[in-house]
Amino acid sequence: MTTLERIDQDFKEAMKSKDEFRLSVLRMARTALKNRQIDLRKELGDADAQAVLKTMVKQYQDALSDFQSAGRQDLVEKQQKEIDLLATYLPAKLPPEEVEKIVAEAVKGLASNEMGKAMGAAMKAVDGRADGNEVRAIVQRLISG
Repeated sequence: MTTLERIDQDFKEAMKSKDEFRLSVLRMARTALKNRQIDLRKELGDADAQAVLKTMVKQYQDALSDFQSAGRQDLVEKQQKEIDLLATYLPAKLPPEEVEKIVAEAVKGLASNEMGKAMGAAMKAVDGRADGNEVRAIVQRLISG
């Protein structure tokens, strides 16, 4: 089952069970997916759908940090629930030791002055299954030392 099919099925279940929170989050996700489909002028594949959801999660995480710095605990909890719900449609994150191995293989042979090239190779290798900041820290440690 594709990501789009899972979201549609869960959306219908949320409507039937009158789960307003899930319904709201999935409605926003479906809208973002539909907008992306219109922009691309083609049906979204799984990779495209995952990219849209990753963008949404990133935006929500940025908002979460803003809410935390403003001391808005009520909004922090709501935002975290939304992130958790959207994360269920994304591939599982890799454990740190696995990320380390994948990144080490991707940047093998690159010099410290090739940071951009190393980051590109590393991010492509982890394929969205690790946080960019975590990957950057590993890349910096590996190519500078």
